[in-house]
Amino acid sequence: MDALNKNRVFRLTDSNEEGEGFAYDLRKLKALGRYKWGILSLAFFVTLLVALVVFNIRPIYRATTTLLIESKAAKVVSIEEVYGVDTTNSDYYMTEYEVLKSRSLAEKVIAKLNLKEDKEFNNTSSLKFSTENLMWWPSKDLLNWRKWLGLPEVYEEDVLSPDQRHTQQVVNLFLERLTISPIRKTQLVKISFDAHDKVLAAKIADAVAEAYIEGNLQARLDANMQASSWLMAQMNGLRDKLRSSEQRLQEYRDAENIVGEKGGFDIATNELDLIANKLVDARRERMQLQARHDQIQSIGISNPSRLELVPGVLQHPIVQSQKQAVLQIELKRSELAKRYGDKHPMMQSANAELANAKSSLNRQIVSVINGYENEYKAALANEQSLQSSLDKSKGNIQGLKRKEYRLNELEKEVETNRKLYDTFFTRFNETNATEDLKAVNARITDGAEIPMQPSKPRKGLILSLSFFIGIFVGTVLAFLAESLNNTYKHASDIRNKIGLTVLGVLPLLSKKRSLNPSYTAYLGKDEPVFSEAVRTIRTGIVLSSIDDPYKTMLVTSTVPGEGKTSMALNLAYSLGQLEKVLLVDADMRRPSVAKSFGIDGRAHGLSSVIAGMAKLDDVIVKDEASGVDILCAGIVPANPLELLSSNAFSKLLDSLKDKYDRIILDTAPILAVSDALALAKQVDGLIYVIKADSTKDAQVRQSMIRLHEINANVVGVVLNQVDLKKQSKYYGSEYGGYYDAYGYTQAG
Repeated sequence: MDALNKNRVFRLTDSNEEGEGFAYDLRKLKALGRYKWGILSLAFFVTLLVALVVFNIRPIYRATTTLLIESKAAKVVSIEEVYGVDTTNSDYYMTEYEVLKSRSLAEKVIAKLNLKEDKEFNNTSSLKFSTENLMWWPSKDLLNWRKWLGLPEVYEEDVLSPDQRHTQQVVNLFLERLTISPIRKTQLVKISFDAHDKVLAAKIADAVAEAYIEGNLQARLDANMQASSWLMAQMNGLRDKLRSSEQRLQEYRDAENIVGEKGGFDIATNELDLIANKLVDARRERMQLQARHDQIQSIGISNPSRLELVPGVLQHPIVQSQKQAVLQIELKRSELAKRYGDKHPMMQSANAELANAKSSLNRQIVSVINGYENEYKAALANEQSLQSSLDKSKGNIQGLKRKEYRLNELEKEVETNRKLYDTFFTRFNETNATEDLKAVNARITDGAEIPMQPSKPRKGLILSLSFFIGIFVGTVLAFLAESLNNTYKHASDIRNKIGLTVLGVLPLLSKKRSLNPSYTAYLGKDEPVFSEAVRTIRTGIVLSSIDDPYKTMLVTSTVPGEGKTSMALNLAYSLGQLEKVLLVDADMRRPSVAKSFGIDGRAHGLSSVIAGMAKLDDVIVKDEASGVDILCAGIVPANPLELLSSNAFSKLLDSLKDKYDRIILDTAPILAVSDALALAKQVDGLIYVIKADSTKDAQVRQSMIRLHEINANVVGVVLNQVDLKKQSKYYGSEYGGYYDAYGYTQAG
């Protein structure tokens, strides 16, 4: 028994096994079913609250006008280039969209429709939520923290007149209601306006499109007039500049006696190009050898073994042959070393031969390196010679270069001035031709229709979203509550959390018939499921100690009210059908066994026997219904722990072992007092009772730690007061299947 107890280890950390963790999470999800009415109630309440708000919101109507903005308007010539408008890229369209949302365009529409006097634009909170409309919202004075602290008020300087401020407010509200939506991959843009008045919404949407078209046309006509005036002024100056450049070019040709275009300069240039190309090749060759030269210099000519790392050395035929010779000698020396010592003549000869071969290899490497160095020096000398020739050729043609440079400069100036003058002349003629052409780049494709249905609020969508949000929030809260409920609901929780054997599960009994129905449920016929559960526990205990039966067994729990006394009674009943059993009420703090059998609690009992005030045979009572002998706690003493820890109790327990096959002790909870810890050292096994969905995991772990410290032999755990119907319903077939396996299913 001691060996078994020493090998028992309580697992006081959560299980990390993937399969068990996954199943545990699934059970958590299934357990959310018991919160379903709460989740649905929350969703209904949220939906109802949102409905009250939504159905009191004034409906908003949206009218939409479709505008076509063409990238190339109808025109005779591309006058856009004159004033810098490029209609071929996306920046143009993005600019036009911003124009549609500009304050200047909004002010034109407001003035045209006289919206400043419209009642809809005089109520600045008509389309948005305002706390001023709520009767329960605190006043501004109440929220003024400066007033609370007695600080002076800070006012901003008002530089706007009342009319300007009113105009600014109307424009801001106008822009808030205006929506510009380009249609992707088209030149169409939708202009939408929101208003409580459906007719006004359609009128404003059309007015924005018309104002944009008129403004665009006016801008183009103004640009044409400005371009014509500017082009005329520029052309006068360009004409004089062209004549002056042509005159300077002719004077330079006469002064330098330049005949033709090149004047022999091309021959000198070709010669210079030839030398330059050769210099490039020579420099490339020298640079290729430079890297190898630098590596040789960094290693040093005195280190042949490292010079092997220089690229090309090991690939040299002679070096390869010398390297092969060294390898063959080393192989030969290795073979001789297996048979002879270092001082043997053949070994000394092999060592000398190896040294000579390595020396020859090093000399050859140095020779190859010297060859590389000579190649580098020759390449360097060739590069320097070509550089000198190039410098000389440059000096010879420097004079010709100056003349050519000056000539090209004057010719380019003439050509540039002529092209610029021709361009301006062409644009001037184009501008004059388009002054009277009213070409526009935008037109209305679909005018705004008066909307029949409001666009906001979308009541159905809002209510649906609020319902699903309520479901989601309720589910999150339910899952959080389930996660925080760190109790034992399932037998696998015991295995996963504390790693102990589950002896069985006792179902919850109805209290309609009596206050403690489980005290006598085993003996009756009304609770077959409960009786079968007790028999299952009995079988587990018997089988777990078949070679060395537990004669003395202690039944305890974590805290009061978990059903340890019920477990002790029913276990005694079930074992009493097979063996001679004594039930001892060792809970001298709150004894309850005597009351369950109708025995006077003031009569002598265990406490009197230990104290020597009564004889054992006089206090043992036999229960005729079950055949179990009962030893009640007796008079509650002032020092229960001292009595249970005394030698007198130990001797009493030893004498009882000779008379009974099984002794069941009902004792106080572990966390309440230390009585159970004192008794656990004296019994063969301990049965731990946990109340389902009630006892906290931290409390059980603390109890297990205390039992582990005294090396108690915990036979197993009984999960008590399990609501089979409720748990099977919320934990699904997995839970029901578990109880079916234990034979707890209620027969029809």
